[in-house]
Amino acid sequence: MRRQLLCIGLLLAAGVAESQDIAVRGDVIYPVTAPPIENGVVVIEDGRIADIGPAGDVRIPDGIEVVDAAVVTPGLIDAHSVVGLAGWLNQDEAQDQIEHTAAIQPELRAIDAYNPREHLIAWLRSFGITTIHTGHAPGEIISGQTLIAKTTGDTVAEAVIEPFAMIAATLGEGAVVTEENGRKSPGNRSKAVAMLRSELIAAREYLAGRATPDDEDSEDGDDDNGEGRDLRLEALGRVLRREVPLLVTAHRHNDIVTALRVADEFDIDIILDGAAEAYLVLDEIKAAGVPVIIHPAMTRAYGEKENISFTTPAKLLEAGIPFAFQSGFEGYVPKTRVVLFEAAITLAHGLSFDEALAHATIEAAKILGIADRVGSLEPGKDGDLALYDGDPFEYTTHAVGTIIEGVQVSNVVR
Repeated sequence: MRRQLLCIGLLLAAGVAESQDIAVRGDVIYPVTAPPIENGVVVIEDGRIADIGPAGDVRIPDGIEVVDAAVVTPGLIDAHSVVGLAGWLNQDEAQDQIEHTAAIQPELRAIDAYNPREHLIAWLRSFGITTIHTGHAPGEIISGQTLIAKTTGDTVAEAVIEPFAMIAATLGEGAVVTEENGRKSPGNRSKAVAMLRSELIAAREYLAGRATPDDEDSEDGDDDNGEGRDLRLEALGRVLRREVPLLVTAHRHNDIVTALRVADEFDIDIILDGAAEAYLVLDEIKAAGVPVIIHPAMTRAYGEKENISFTTPAKLLEAGIPFAFQSGFEGYVPKTRVVLFEAAITLAHGLSFDEALAHATIEAAKILGIADRVGSLEPGKDGDLALYDGDPFEYTTHAVGTIIEGVQVSNVVR
């Protein structure tokens, strides 16, 4: 086996550099959308993949930097996280993932709280995770917006590739009042869903009354009807226009079906999140054509998540339901989970190596709507690679390097 890695440039833990030309040679390269390549090469130019194939078929440009690894895969994708809003320490100033003063707040923008230099981002990157879908956490009927970012960059502008990806919603026990939020409403499931429906109806009426289909406003902030803007209803209007999906965290089978019913009523796109009891309503999810971002395998099995199952990903796959892995939201320790390990667990519970890798890369990219950029190793796509010294899903394997858009990014010390 070739040396795991000849060199990985030392960069700041959360830094970013200009894209560079680089070639990566691997004992085995997994493009994901094509068969594995033994003794292969990936050439990256100007931050994008220029060529990939067996070493004998790919020309490495003169003077280009070359690195070696045992195994090369596309950069992994964390399909749902709160990293960047939730910090690595349990300190109030680093807990922007949830705001409990109101039950419905779709106007809260993830980019206004995202910290690209958060230590947890570098931690995820050190395992080969190059893209994260993150933002406001479950815990209110609508907690706010989400974004998609690369796990690098010193500023939001450098890191974020989609500033408004979805609106995060919650149905079931997680949406009702608790001692933590200290409010009196919603007190049960029916009230929570009624509040959600009322807000969607209000947003629909708001859109109908706007002066133009594009919500173009005059310089003084009013539309032609003299009515001021409503940021809450504007945000939900994007869901009603099917510009962004509603990310619905629901675990109980009845809450999952309620989410599907609301989506059908308002003709909106939703993505199920968590879905601990999805295996009980596979036919309903399949018929609705709704993808699932499955709960972390090692999430704590209590409350509405008491019926989680390690075999749910295999059952989703067998049913033909698109799904992806996530690190999820951990309020205490560990502050984040790692999708590399989440995917690895499924190999003992019904998924093959190729299936697990695909759902941590290209299948996640499809659900997030970014498969044209990331998720597989193909010419024209971003030069995001994860380098390992062995089978990525073996516990003893190390992630020895991460490349994001052609930039060698150093691993943090573990």
